[in-house]
Amino acid sequence: MTQDLSTLLPLLLLLLASSAFAGVLAGLFGVGGGIVLVPVFYFVFAGLGFDGPQLMQVCLATSLASIIVTSIRSVHSHNKKGAVDWEVLKTWAPGIVIGAVIGMLTAAGLRSAVLAVIFGVLAGLVGLYMAFGKAHWRLAQQMPTGLSRAILSPLVGFLSVLMGIGGGSFGVPLMTLYNMPIHRAVATAAGFGLLIAVPSVIGFLMLGVTGAPPYTVGAVNIPAFLIAVSMTLITTPWGAKMAHALPALTLRRTFAVFILIVAANMLRKALWG
Repeated sequence: MTQDLSTLLPLLLLLLASSAFAGVLAGLFGVGGGIVLVPVFYFVFAGLGFDGPQLMQVCLATSLASIIVTSIRSVHSHNKKGAVDWEVLKTWAPGIVIGAVIGMLTAAGLRSAVLAVIFGVLAGLVGLYMAFGKAHWRLAQQMPTGLSRAILSPLVGFLSVLMGIGGGSFGVPLMTLYNMPIHRAVATAAGFGLLIAVPSVIGFLMLGVTGAPPYTVGAVNIPAFLIAVSMTLITTPWGAKMAHALPALTLRRTFAVFILIVAANMLRKALWG
């Protein structure tokens, strides 16, 4: 599909700017950048005329592919400050990977409109919790083990893949409810993103997608992936540095406002176009 340069250039600039912003968010909130990239990819691809029933699969897969690189960079930046809880990452890894695989298989069978609504609803719930949840709320004084962990860890992986995001949007609220300081939760959630993205992207690469944008392998669009990665590699360390400089309450409220705006916009586009 040939597109006029006057259409392609603004969309390219939007993708570059949004990817840079996603990198900052990846380091700042441990979210892997996907909560920005998924709606941006959706807008860009739809604007180019690729608005088929599997468009959201392409957006999710491309976002998750970029999160592999972003999460590595983010974990490295946070680990320099000693903020990553490696014991939590090690013990939660099997469940998160299992949940991510189930999430990929589920997403592969859903239509774009359904996935867009799921994205908006889940993002809205997370944003509301971060906006109105109290810092003193606790489910327990330490991270869960045993059956609780066996249930929660796959759930984090499953829901994250359905949104095309890293582990921060669910991992950060969850870990704070279990008495982990938010800065440590943000750093550790960056590692969740890698555990979520790798197995799901392997699955998405083997998925056949009809009506995908050019240069899409499986469900991963290579040009969008390369642009996102090139920008997030530069800007993710900036976000990580900001995270350790901001007060916890400011970090929480900023996260909440941003997610609520993104969720509302995605629901508007999915339900009313």
